[in-house]
Amino acid sequence: MTASQELLFVPLGGAGEIGMNLNLYAYGGKWLMVDLGVTFADDYFPGIDLILPKTTFIEDRRKDLLGIVLTHAHEDHAGAVAYLWPRLKCPVYATPFTAAFLRTRLKEMGLLEVVPLHEVPLGGRVKLDPFTVDYISITHSIAEPNSLLISTPAGRIFHTGDWKLDPEPLVGKPTDENALQAIGDAGVLAMVCDSTNVFNAEASGSEGAVRQSLMTLLADRPQRVVVTTFASNIARVATLAAVAVAHGRELCLIGRALERNIEIARELGYLRDLPPLVSVEDLGYLPPERVMIVCTGCQGEARAALARIATGQHRDIALDPGDLVVFSSKMIPGNEAPIGIVINQLVKEGIEVITEKDAFVHVSGHPGRAELERLYRLIRPQIALPVHGEIRHMARQGWLARELGVPQVVGVENGDIVRLAPGPAEIIEYAESGRLALDGRVLVEADGDAIVGRRRISYSGYLGVAVALDEDGELAADPSLDLQGLPDADGKLADRLVEVIEAAYEKLKPAERRDDAKVAEHLRVAARRAAKEATGKETGPITKVHVLRV
Repeated sequence: MTASQELLFVPLGGAGEIGMNLNLYAYGGKWLMVDLGVTFADDYFPGIDLILPKTTFIEDRRKDLLGIVLTHAHEDHAGAVAYLWPRLKCPVYATPFTAAFLRTRLKEMGLLEVVPLHEVPLGGRVKLDPFTVDYISITHSIAEPNSLLISTPAGRIFHTGDWKLDPEPLVGKPTDENALQAIGDAGVLAMVCDSTNVFNAEASGSEGAVRQSLMTLLADRPQRVVVTTFASNIARVATLAAVAVAHGRELCLIGRALERNIEIARELGYLRDLPPLVSVEDLGYLPPERVMIVCTGCQGEARAALARIATGQHRDIALDPGDLVVFSSKMIPGNEAPIGIVINQLVKEGIEVITEKDAFVHVSGHPGRAELERLYRLIRPQIALPVHGEIRHMARQGWLARELGVPQVVGVENGDIVRLAPGPAEIIEYAESGRLALDGRVLVEADGDAIVGRRRISYSGYLGVAVALDEDGELAADPSLDLQGLPDADGKLADRLVEVIEAAYEKLKPAERRDDAKVAEHLRVAARRAAKEATGKETGPITKVHVLRV
């Protein structure tokens, strides 16, 4: 058995984190990519919105990359394709909803006519020798979620993608557990499985149950109702439309991502019962008890519709005291602060706010432990590979798999190269992995100088110094300073720094004064030390000195 006949699994994103999913499989020297997603930046990446997986490892093997197979259209699984495809240049495969979502992104990037995007029917098959990929319809919180059955000469892999076992998904059909049982009966070497909700003992619940709850919760409300939810949750929009019709309210959708997803869904035959929509400009003509607004911004995004409504910056909508805002969504870890800001602003204006902590207004799209147990009993893999979670989530799923009798469990992190066959499953090597940051339109290393420097400036401030020297090597004028982000309690910090810089220059020997680099470094050290002492901060500001000869 040669190395090329080994069956390998390599996660480059989504293992040890929730989001930014990128998974690779290899056999016979050929590679298959499953998903290519993004994650959203936090304050640790100032000025950055999106974080993408680093793809250097597979770029080096691009000639053997057969294709990218997408499980569904969520950003953390498909959002990086338009940005990273030029580095990979391979075919892309997706079911109709995901393909339509991707076309809008590719069009924005000028790649619509360039990327070979192949639309796969629901339940379809893709043959990319030596891989055969069968799409297995599953349930999640978006239209057309899929698990993948990846068949190779060395064995079959069940790649779950994002999933749950929803008995009443409202959009799409319930998961066919008989089909999953048949897959398990035929034998599965390995299962690569979502770990997100492993700490929830019970099943995540159904969209149908949420509809019943919202129908009751929003009945007989005399005020204007605003509901914010994930833009991709087509089933939730269908529920809110049904609630609006049942209670005599007109439905208005606000937010570009929401409008785009609804348009795609309707084009593909979903949301057939969606009532006529009211434009945002016409809302003011309706009495409050006849208004139902569904909008983006459930994660507190500053530029989303809800944040602008909450701060009074939306040009068409103003809420009144007594109006109701419902967060029909989960608070994603890390987003607590921005969500809190929006909620506090709403409450300050006398608006009632209901979240998932107050009422049954949301169900997750990921499996609780009861569903994980059910899937393991259906699939019965020989190897369990938990992914799509932080280390604690994946470790807990690994323990569960062992409890359920799975013979081998491999804990993986981004960059691990796992040999699945032949022989026992084990990590055999490590691939280069990491993160890229989308900085405007430019992809840069997330730990590169641009981001690190920006972060250091945000923590410590900036001090720029310009000194002009005459032909005799004397200061031709007072040093010029540029202070950014430095505390200056008495307004005299600049004066004190000028004195320090001038004194430091006087200490230089004549020969040293002729060397601009030595002058700049000597003054930089003195100025930074003085600024650090003056402000009492643990680190001094980023300090740059420019020497001019006049």
